Amino acid sequence: MPFTGDDFLDGQVLLIDKPLNWTSFDVVNFIRSLIRKVYSLKKIKVGHAGTLDPLATGLLILCTGKKTKEIEAYQRMDKVYIGSMQLGTTTPSFDRETEANKHFEFGHLTKNDLLKAQKQFKGEIEQVPPKYSAVKIEGKRAFDYARKNTDVKIKSRKVMIHDFSLLNINIPDIDFAVSCSKGTYIRSLVSDFGKSLNNGAYLTALRRTQIGDYKVSNAYTIETFKKVILD
Repeated sequence: MPFTGDDFLDGQVLLIDKPLNWTSFDVVNFIRSLIRKVYSLKKIKVGHAGTLDPLATGLLILCTGKKTKEIEAYQRMDKVYIGSMQLGTTTPSFDRETEANKHFEFGHLTKNDLLKAQKQFKGEIEQVPPKYSAVKIEGKRAFDYARKNTDVKIKSRKVMIHDFSLLNINIPDIDFAVSCSKGTYIRSLVSDFGKSLNNGAYLTALRRTQIGDYKVSNAYTIETFKKVILD
């Protein structure tokens, strides 16, 4: 067993590959419960350094014990994602969480149209987080208002897009990669990209591959971490 209970209390930085349909807090709760059970600890602090939506997969940085004091430093790091979007359709959540609410003709769009629009989304941009998001408005999460069909105004924010590349264009389906600052909503980026084409777009898949210099290729899956702890 490579860890001891004292290791986790003193503080560990764990790289976890978040599974599809798990919330970030599901991962935190699972890891915390597992550590407490295996090492017979009454209490152990565990926190994550940057939320991933349930429909996204990829790198989560978890800090335990005394290392939880360093979470903010990891949150400030740049992020790298790969993902897929579909043109010609929008959803209220900007992803697959909600049903389509609008459809657009896309047969006239060309690869050159997309590449031209892509250039608008590099450097500092302003974006509005999705109404189905964890952004706090008067003490409540935005998604709490959205699920009750309550309209609220979400303030725009400035974010930095270091790179936005279209990797595979097979209209209406597009694969892409993004390197960006903290606080960037990829769902909003995709939605705004659709609007820039006088069309619509929503996120169909997303995977976070890197946070700062930390890569998902070096991360534990839930199963591998469980095996390491239990062996």
